[in-house]
Amino acid sequence: MIGRVVGEGLLAGAVGVAVMTLGEKVEQRLTGRPSSYVPARVLERLTGLPEQTGGRALATNWAMHHGQAALVGVLRSAMAHAGLRGPLASAKFGVVRLTTDQLLENATGVGAPPQTWPRGELAVDLLHKGVYAAVTGLVADALAARSGPGPGQRHAAARPGRTSGVGPLPRADVGSR
Repeated sequence: MIGRVVGEGLLAGAVGVAVMTLGEKVEQRLTGRPSSYVPARVLERLTGLPEQTGGRALATNWAMHHGQAALVGVLRSAMAHAGLRGPLASAKFGVVRLTTDQLLENATGVGAPPQTWPRGELAVDLLHKGVYAAVTGLVADALAARSGPGPGQRHAAARPGRTSGVGPLPRADVGSR
């Protein structure tokens, strides 16, 4: 089960970041906003690499941009396999994606807290990360659905409707499917 969650999550995250990046490139052409090298700077600080410029910085940028997004996609896959699926789950995941960015950027001194950003930059970042979260969620949910409902969904089905007093599923019903 773990291997499936990881593989599907990496795929979902890779698809999500590909669509997000395409949207970013379209937005940059329309607005004239330059490319950000924050991902490269974060990876350089995390690994102790010297700050790079030119093609080397671009390669480092893409490695961090795509690698981080693919890795975080594993969490969305785990959510989907547990039964946390759909737009609400993707919205929750969007917060996680923003948090991972901010944790890494602020811990390395590369970024500043979003509440200090110009509102336009914040809006653009939220838009793009929302696209990533939605697409990653769609892919993760579709892949996890092939295994049937997750334990959370099976638990909810035990007593439909919003009710209290529903005990946990028997252990035998929670295992991987």
